[in-house]
Amino acid sequence: MTGSLEPLDQAIVGELAADGRRSFTDLAERVGLSVSAVHQRVRRLEQRGVILGYTARLDGEQIGLPLTALISLTPNDPAAPDDYPQRLEHIKEIESCYSVAGDESYILLVRVASPLGLEDLLRRIRESAKVSTRTTVVLSTPFEGRSPTL
Repeated sequence: MTGSLEPLDQAIVGELAADGRRSFTDLAERVGLSVSAVHQRVRRLEQRGVILGYTARLDGEQIGLPLTALISLTPNDPAAPDDYPQRLEHIKEIESCYSVAGDESYILLVRVASPLGLEDLLRRIRESAKVSTRTTVVLSTPFEGRSPTL
């Protein structure tokens, strides 16, 4: 049954996507199962890799990282190995790395403290990955991190 979920599992995943801190008791009430049945289903969804983990969403402004940018990477040498994620995984300001179709090879989502911090980050990315970059600075974020609709 790869790629699809039973209706009860969809309901559980939907509830957890809305609030990952929801208790098993609350979850059981919302989906109409016993607490033990919900617990068992959640564990199975975790084991199958449907639920990848639970995280806290942080406000960049509040933690001192108010500047968000998207950085597109283009290889300096198209014949070079495509190992950019491995070359960049040590850079903590990179929040996400997407392999994309189009002119660029990857797009990075980054968060930094300032324009100067972004300039330094771009230098480190270029040096580490031997790429050229094109940067888009985010002015505001009407929404982000939404879970897929089931």
